[in-house]
Amino acid sequence: MNKAQPLPMRYDPRELSDEELVARAHGELFHVTRAYEELMRRYQRTLFNVCARYLGNDRDADDVCQEVMLKVLYGLKNFEGKSKFKTWLYSITYNECITQYRKERRKRRLMDALSLDPLEEASEEKTPKMEDRGGLDRWLVHVNPIDREILVLRFVAELEFQEIADIMHMGLSATKMRYKRALDRLREKFALDTES
Repeated sequence: MNKAQPLPMRYDPRELSDEELVARAHGELFHVTRAYEELMRRYQRTLFNVCARYLGNDRDADDVCQEVMLKVLYGLKNFEGKSKFKTWLYSITYNECITQYRKERRKRRLMDALSLDPLEEASEEKTPKMEDRGGLDRWLVHVNPIDREILVLRFVAELEFQEIADIMHMGLSATKMRYKRALDRLREKFALDTES
């Protein structure tokens, strides 16, 4: 078995590309985490923003971010680089958000079913509603979860349509079509709100 040449230990992670950091992480993990930490530092804020906008509250977003960072830590050694690191990261994020969203929906349905007064249960929710926030969040509530994720990946994560299609396991034309329809729906909603 041929061993790859070891990379020099002294380097500034901030000067390396994502691909170079991934190569470093392959050789370093789990004894040294410098390359991994730099990758997470680069994407941490956007990662959190994607999760918060998709899930609608900071608490769940924080939980999902922690889970994503753990999955990246343990999965990085097996990441083969067939896609960009950024695409792989947001693919993990998307899947974790979907899992969390479903879990919360099941939990709400169960609480409503167990509650004697489902309306009272719903009014006691302490999670902030997206309508209470300004900007993009205010409008994302008007589209379905799949379209919301497409918009978040496009505007918050700043991914290309092909990357979004890959992450969501959809065709490129279907992704673009859903994106356009979601924007049209939001434009109509915005026009109605400004008229009233």
